Amino acid sequence: MTQHYASAIAAFDQANAQDPNMEMLDGKELPKEWLYAQRMTEMQERFAPEASEAVKLACRAQHIQRWKHPRSDYAMDKPGYMLWRTNLYKFHAATAGKLMQEVGYDEATIARTQLIISKKNLKTDSETQMMEDVVDLVFIEHYMLAFAGQHPEYDEAKWIVIIKKTWNKMSSSAHEFALAGKIKLPEALVPLILKAVQ
Repeated sequence: MTQHYASAIAAFDQANAQDPNMEMLDGKELPKEWLYAQRMTEMQERFAPEASEAVKLACRAQHIQRWKHPRSDYAMDKPGYMLWRTNLYKFHAATAGKLMQEVGYDEATIARTQLIISKKNLKTDSETQMMEDVVDLVFIEHYMLAFAGQHPEYDEAKWIVIIKKTWNKMSSSAHEFALAGKIKLPEALVPLILKAVQ
């Protein structure tokens, strides 16, 4: 890692610590996006410890200050959702780039990190795919069960579609990692996950 890396990570964490939304972990309230960023780095170190500096930075900043662009600001339909996601990618990339510039990163590293955060060239860019794998592994381990709790109206067929969509975004390496017991699958959903990926 370069001399700027620790400064950038600290800046990302400081930005995410401002999140007014809290999540409970081990009896403590923590800023939601700060916690998400820690989980992204922890998963990246487990899944891809050899990742480049740009990937490590992109993972840590993937949801940076996400609360500033709430889903409720957009139409509650598919076009509204897609516009929200597109604008989020741009916002996260711009925010991370600004903080990286402030701590002295060169333009090439900033541009590379922003491309990964923006999920450009997914499936063809190995580093963008690596970050997407980390995103999906974090979702499965930490957030899929809570998401299920928010949608009790979903039947088995709907859940299989959701799981398949997540699975199809992942690389074969991430598939092997998940099924080899290297992440904690949400116990209540294991039968559905196994059914969806077979």
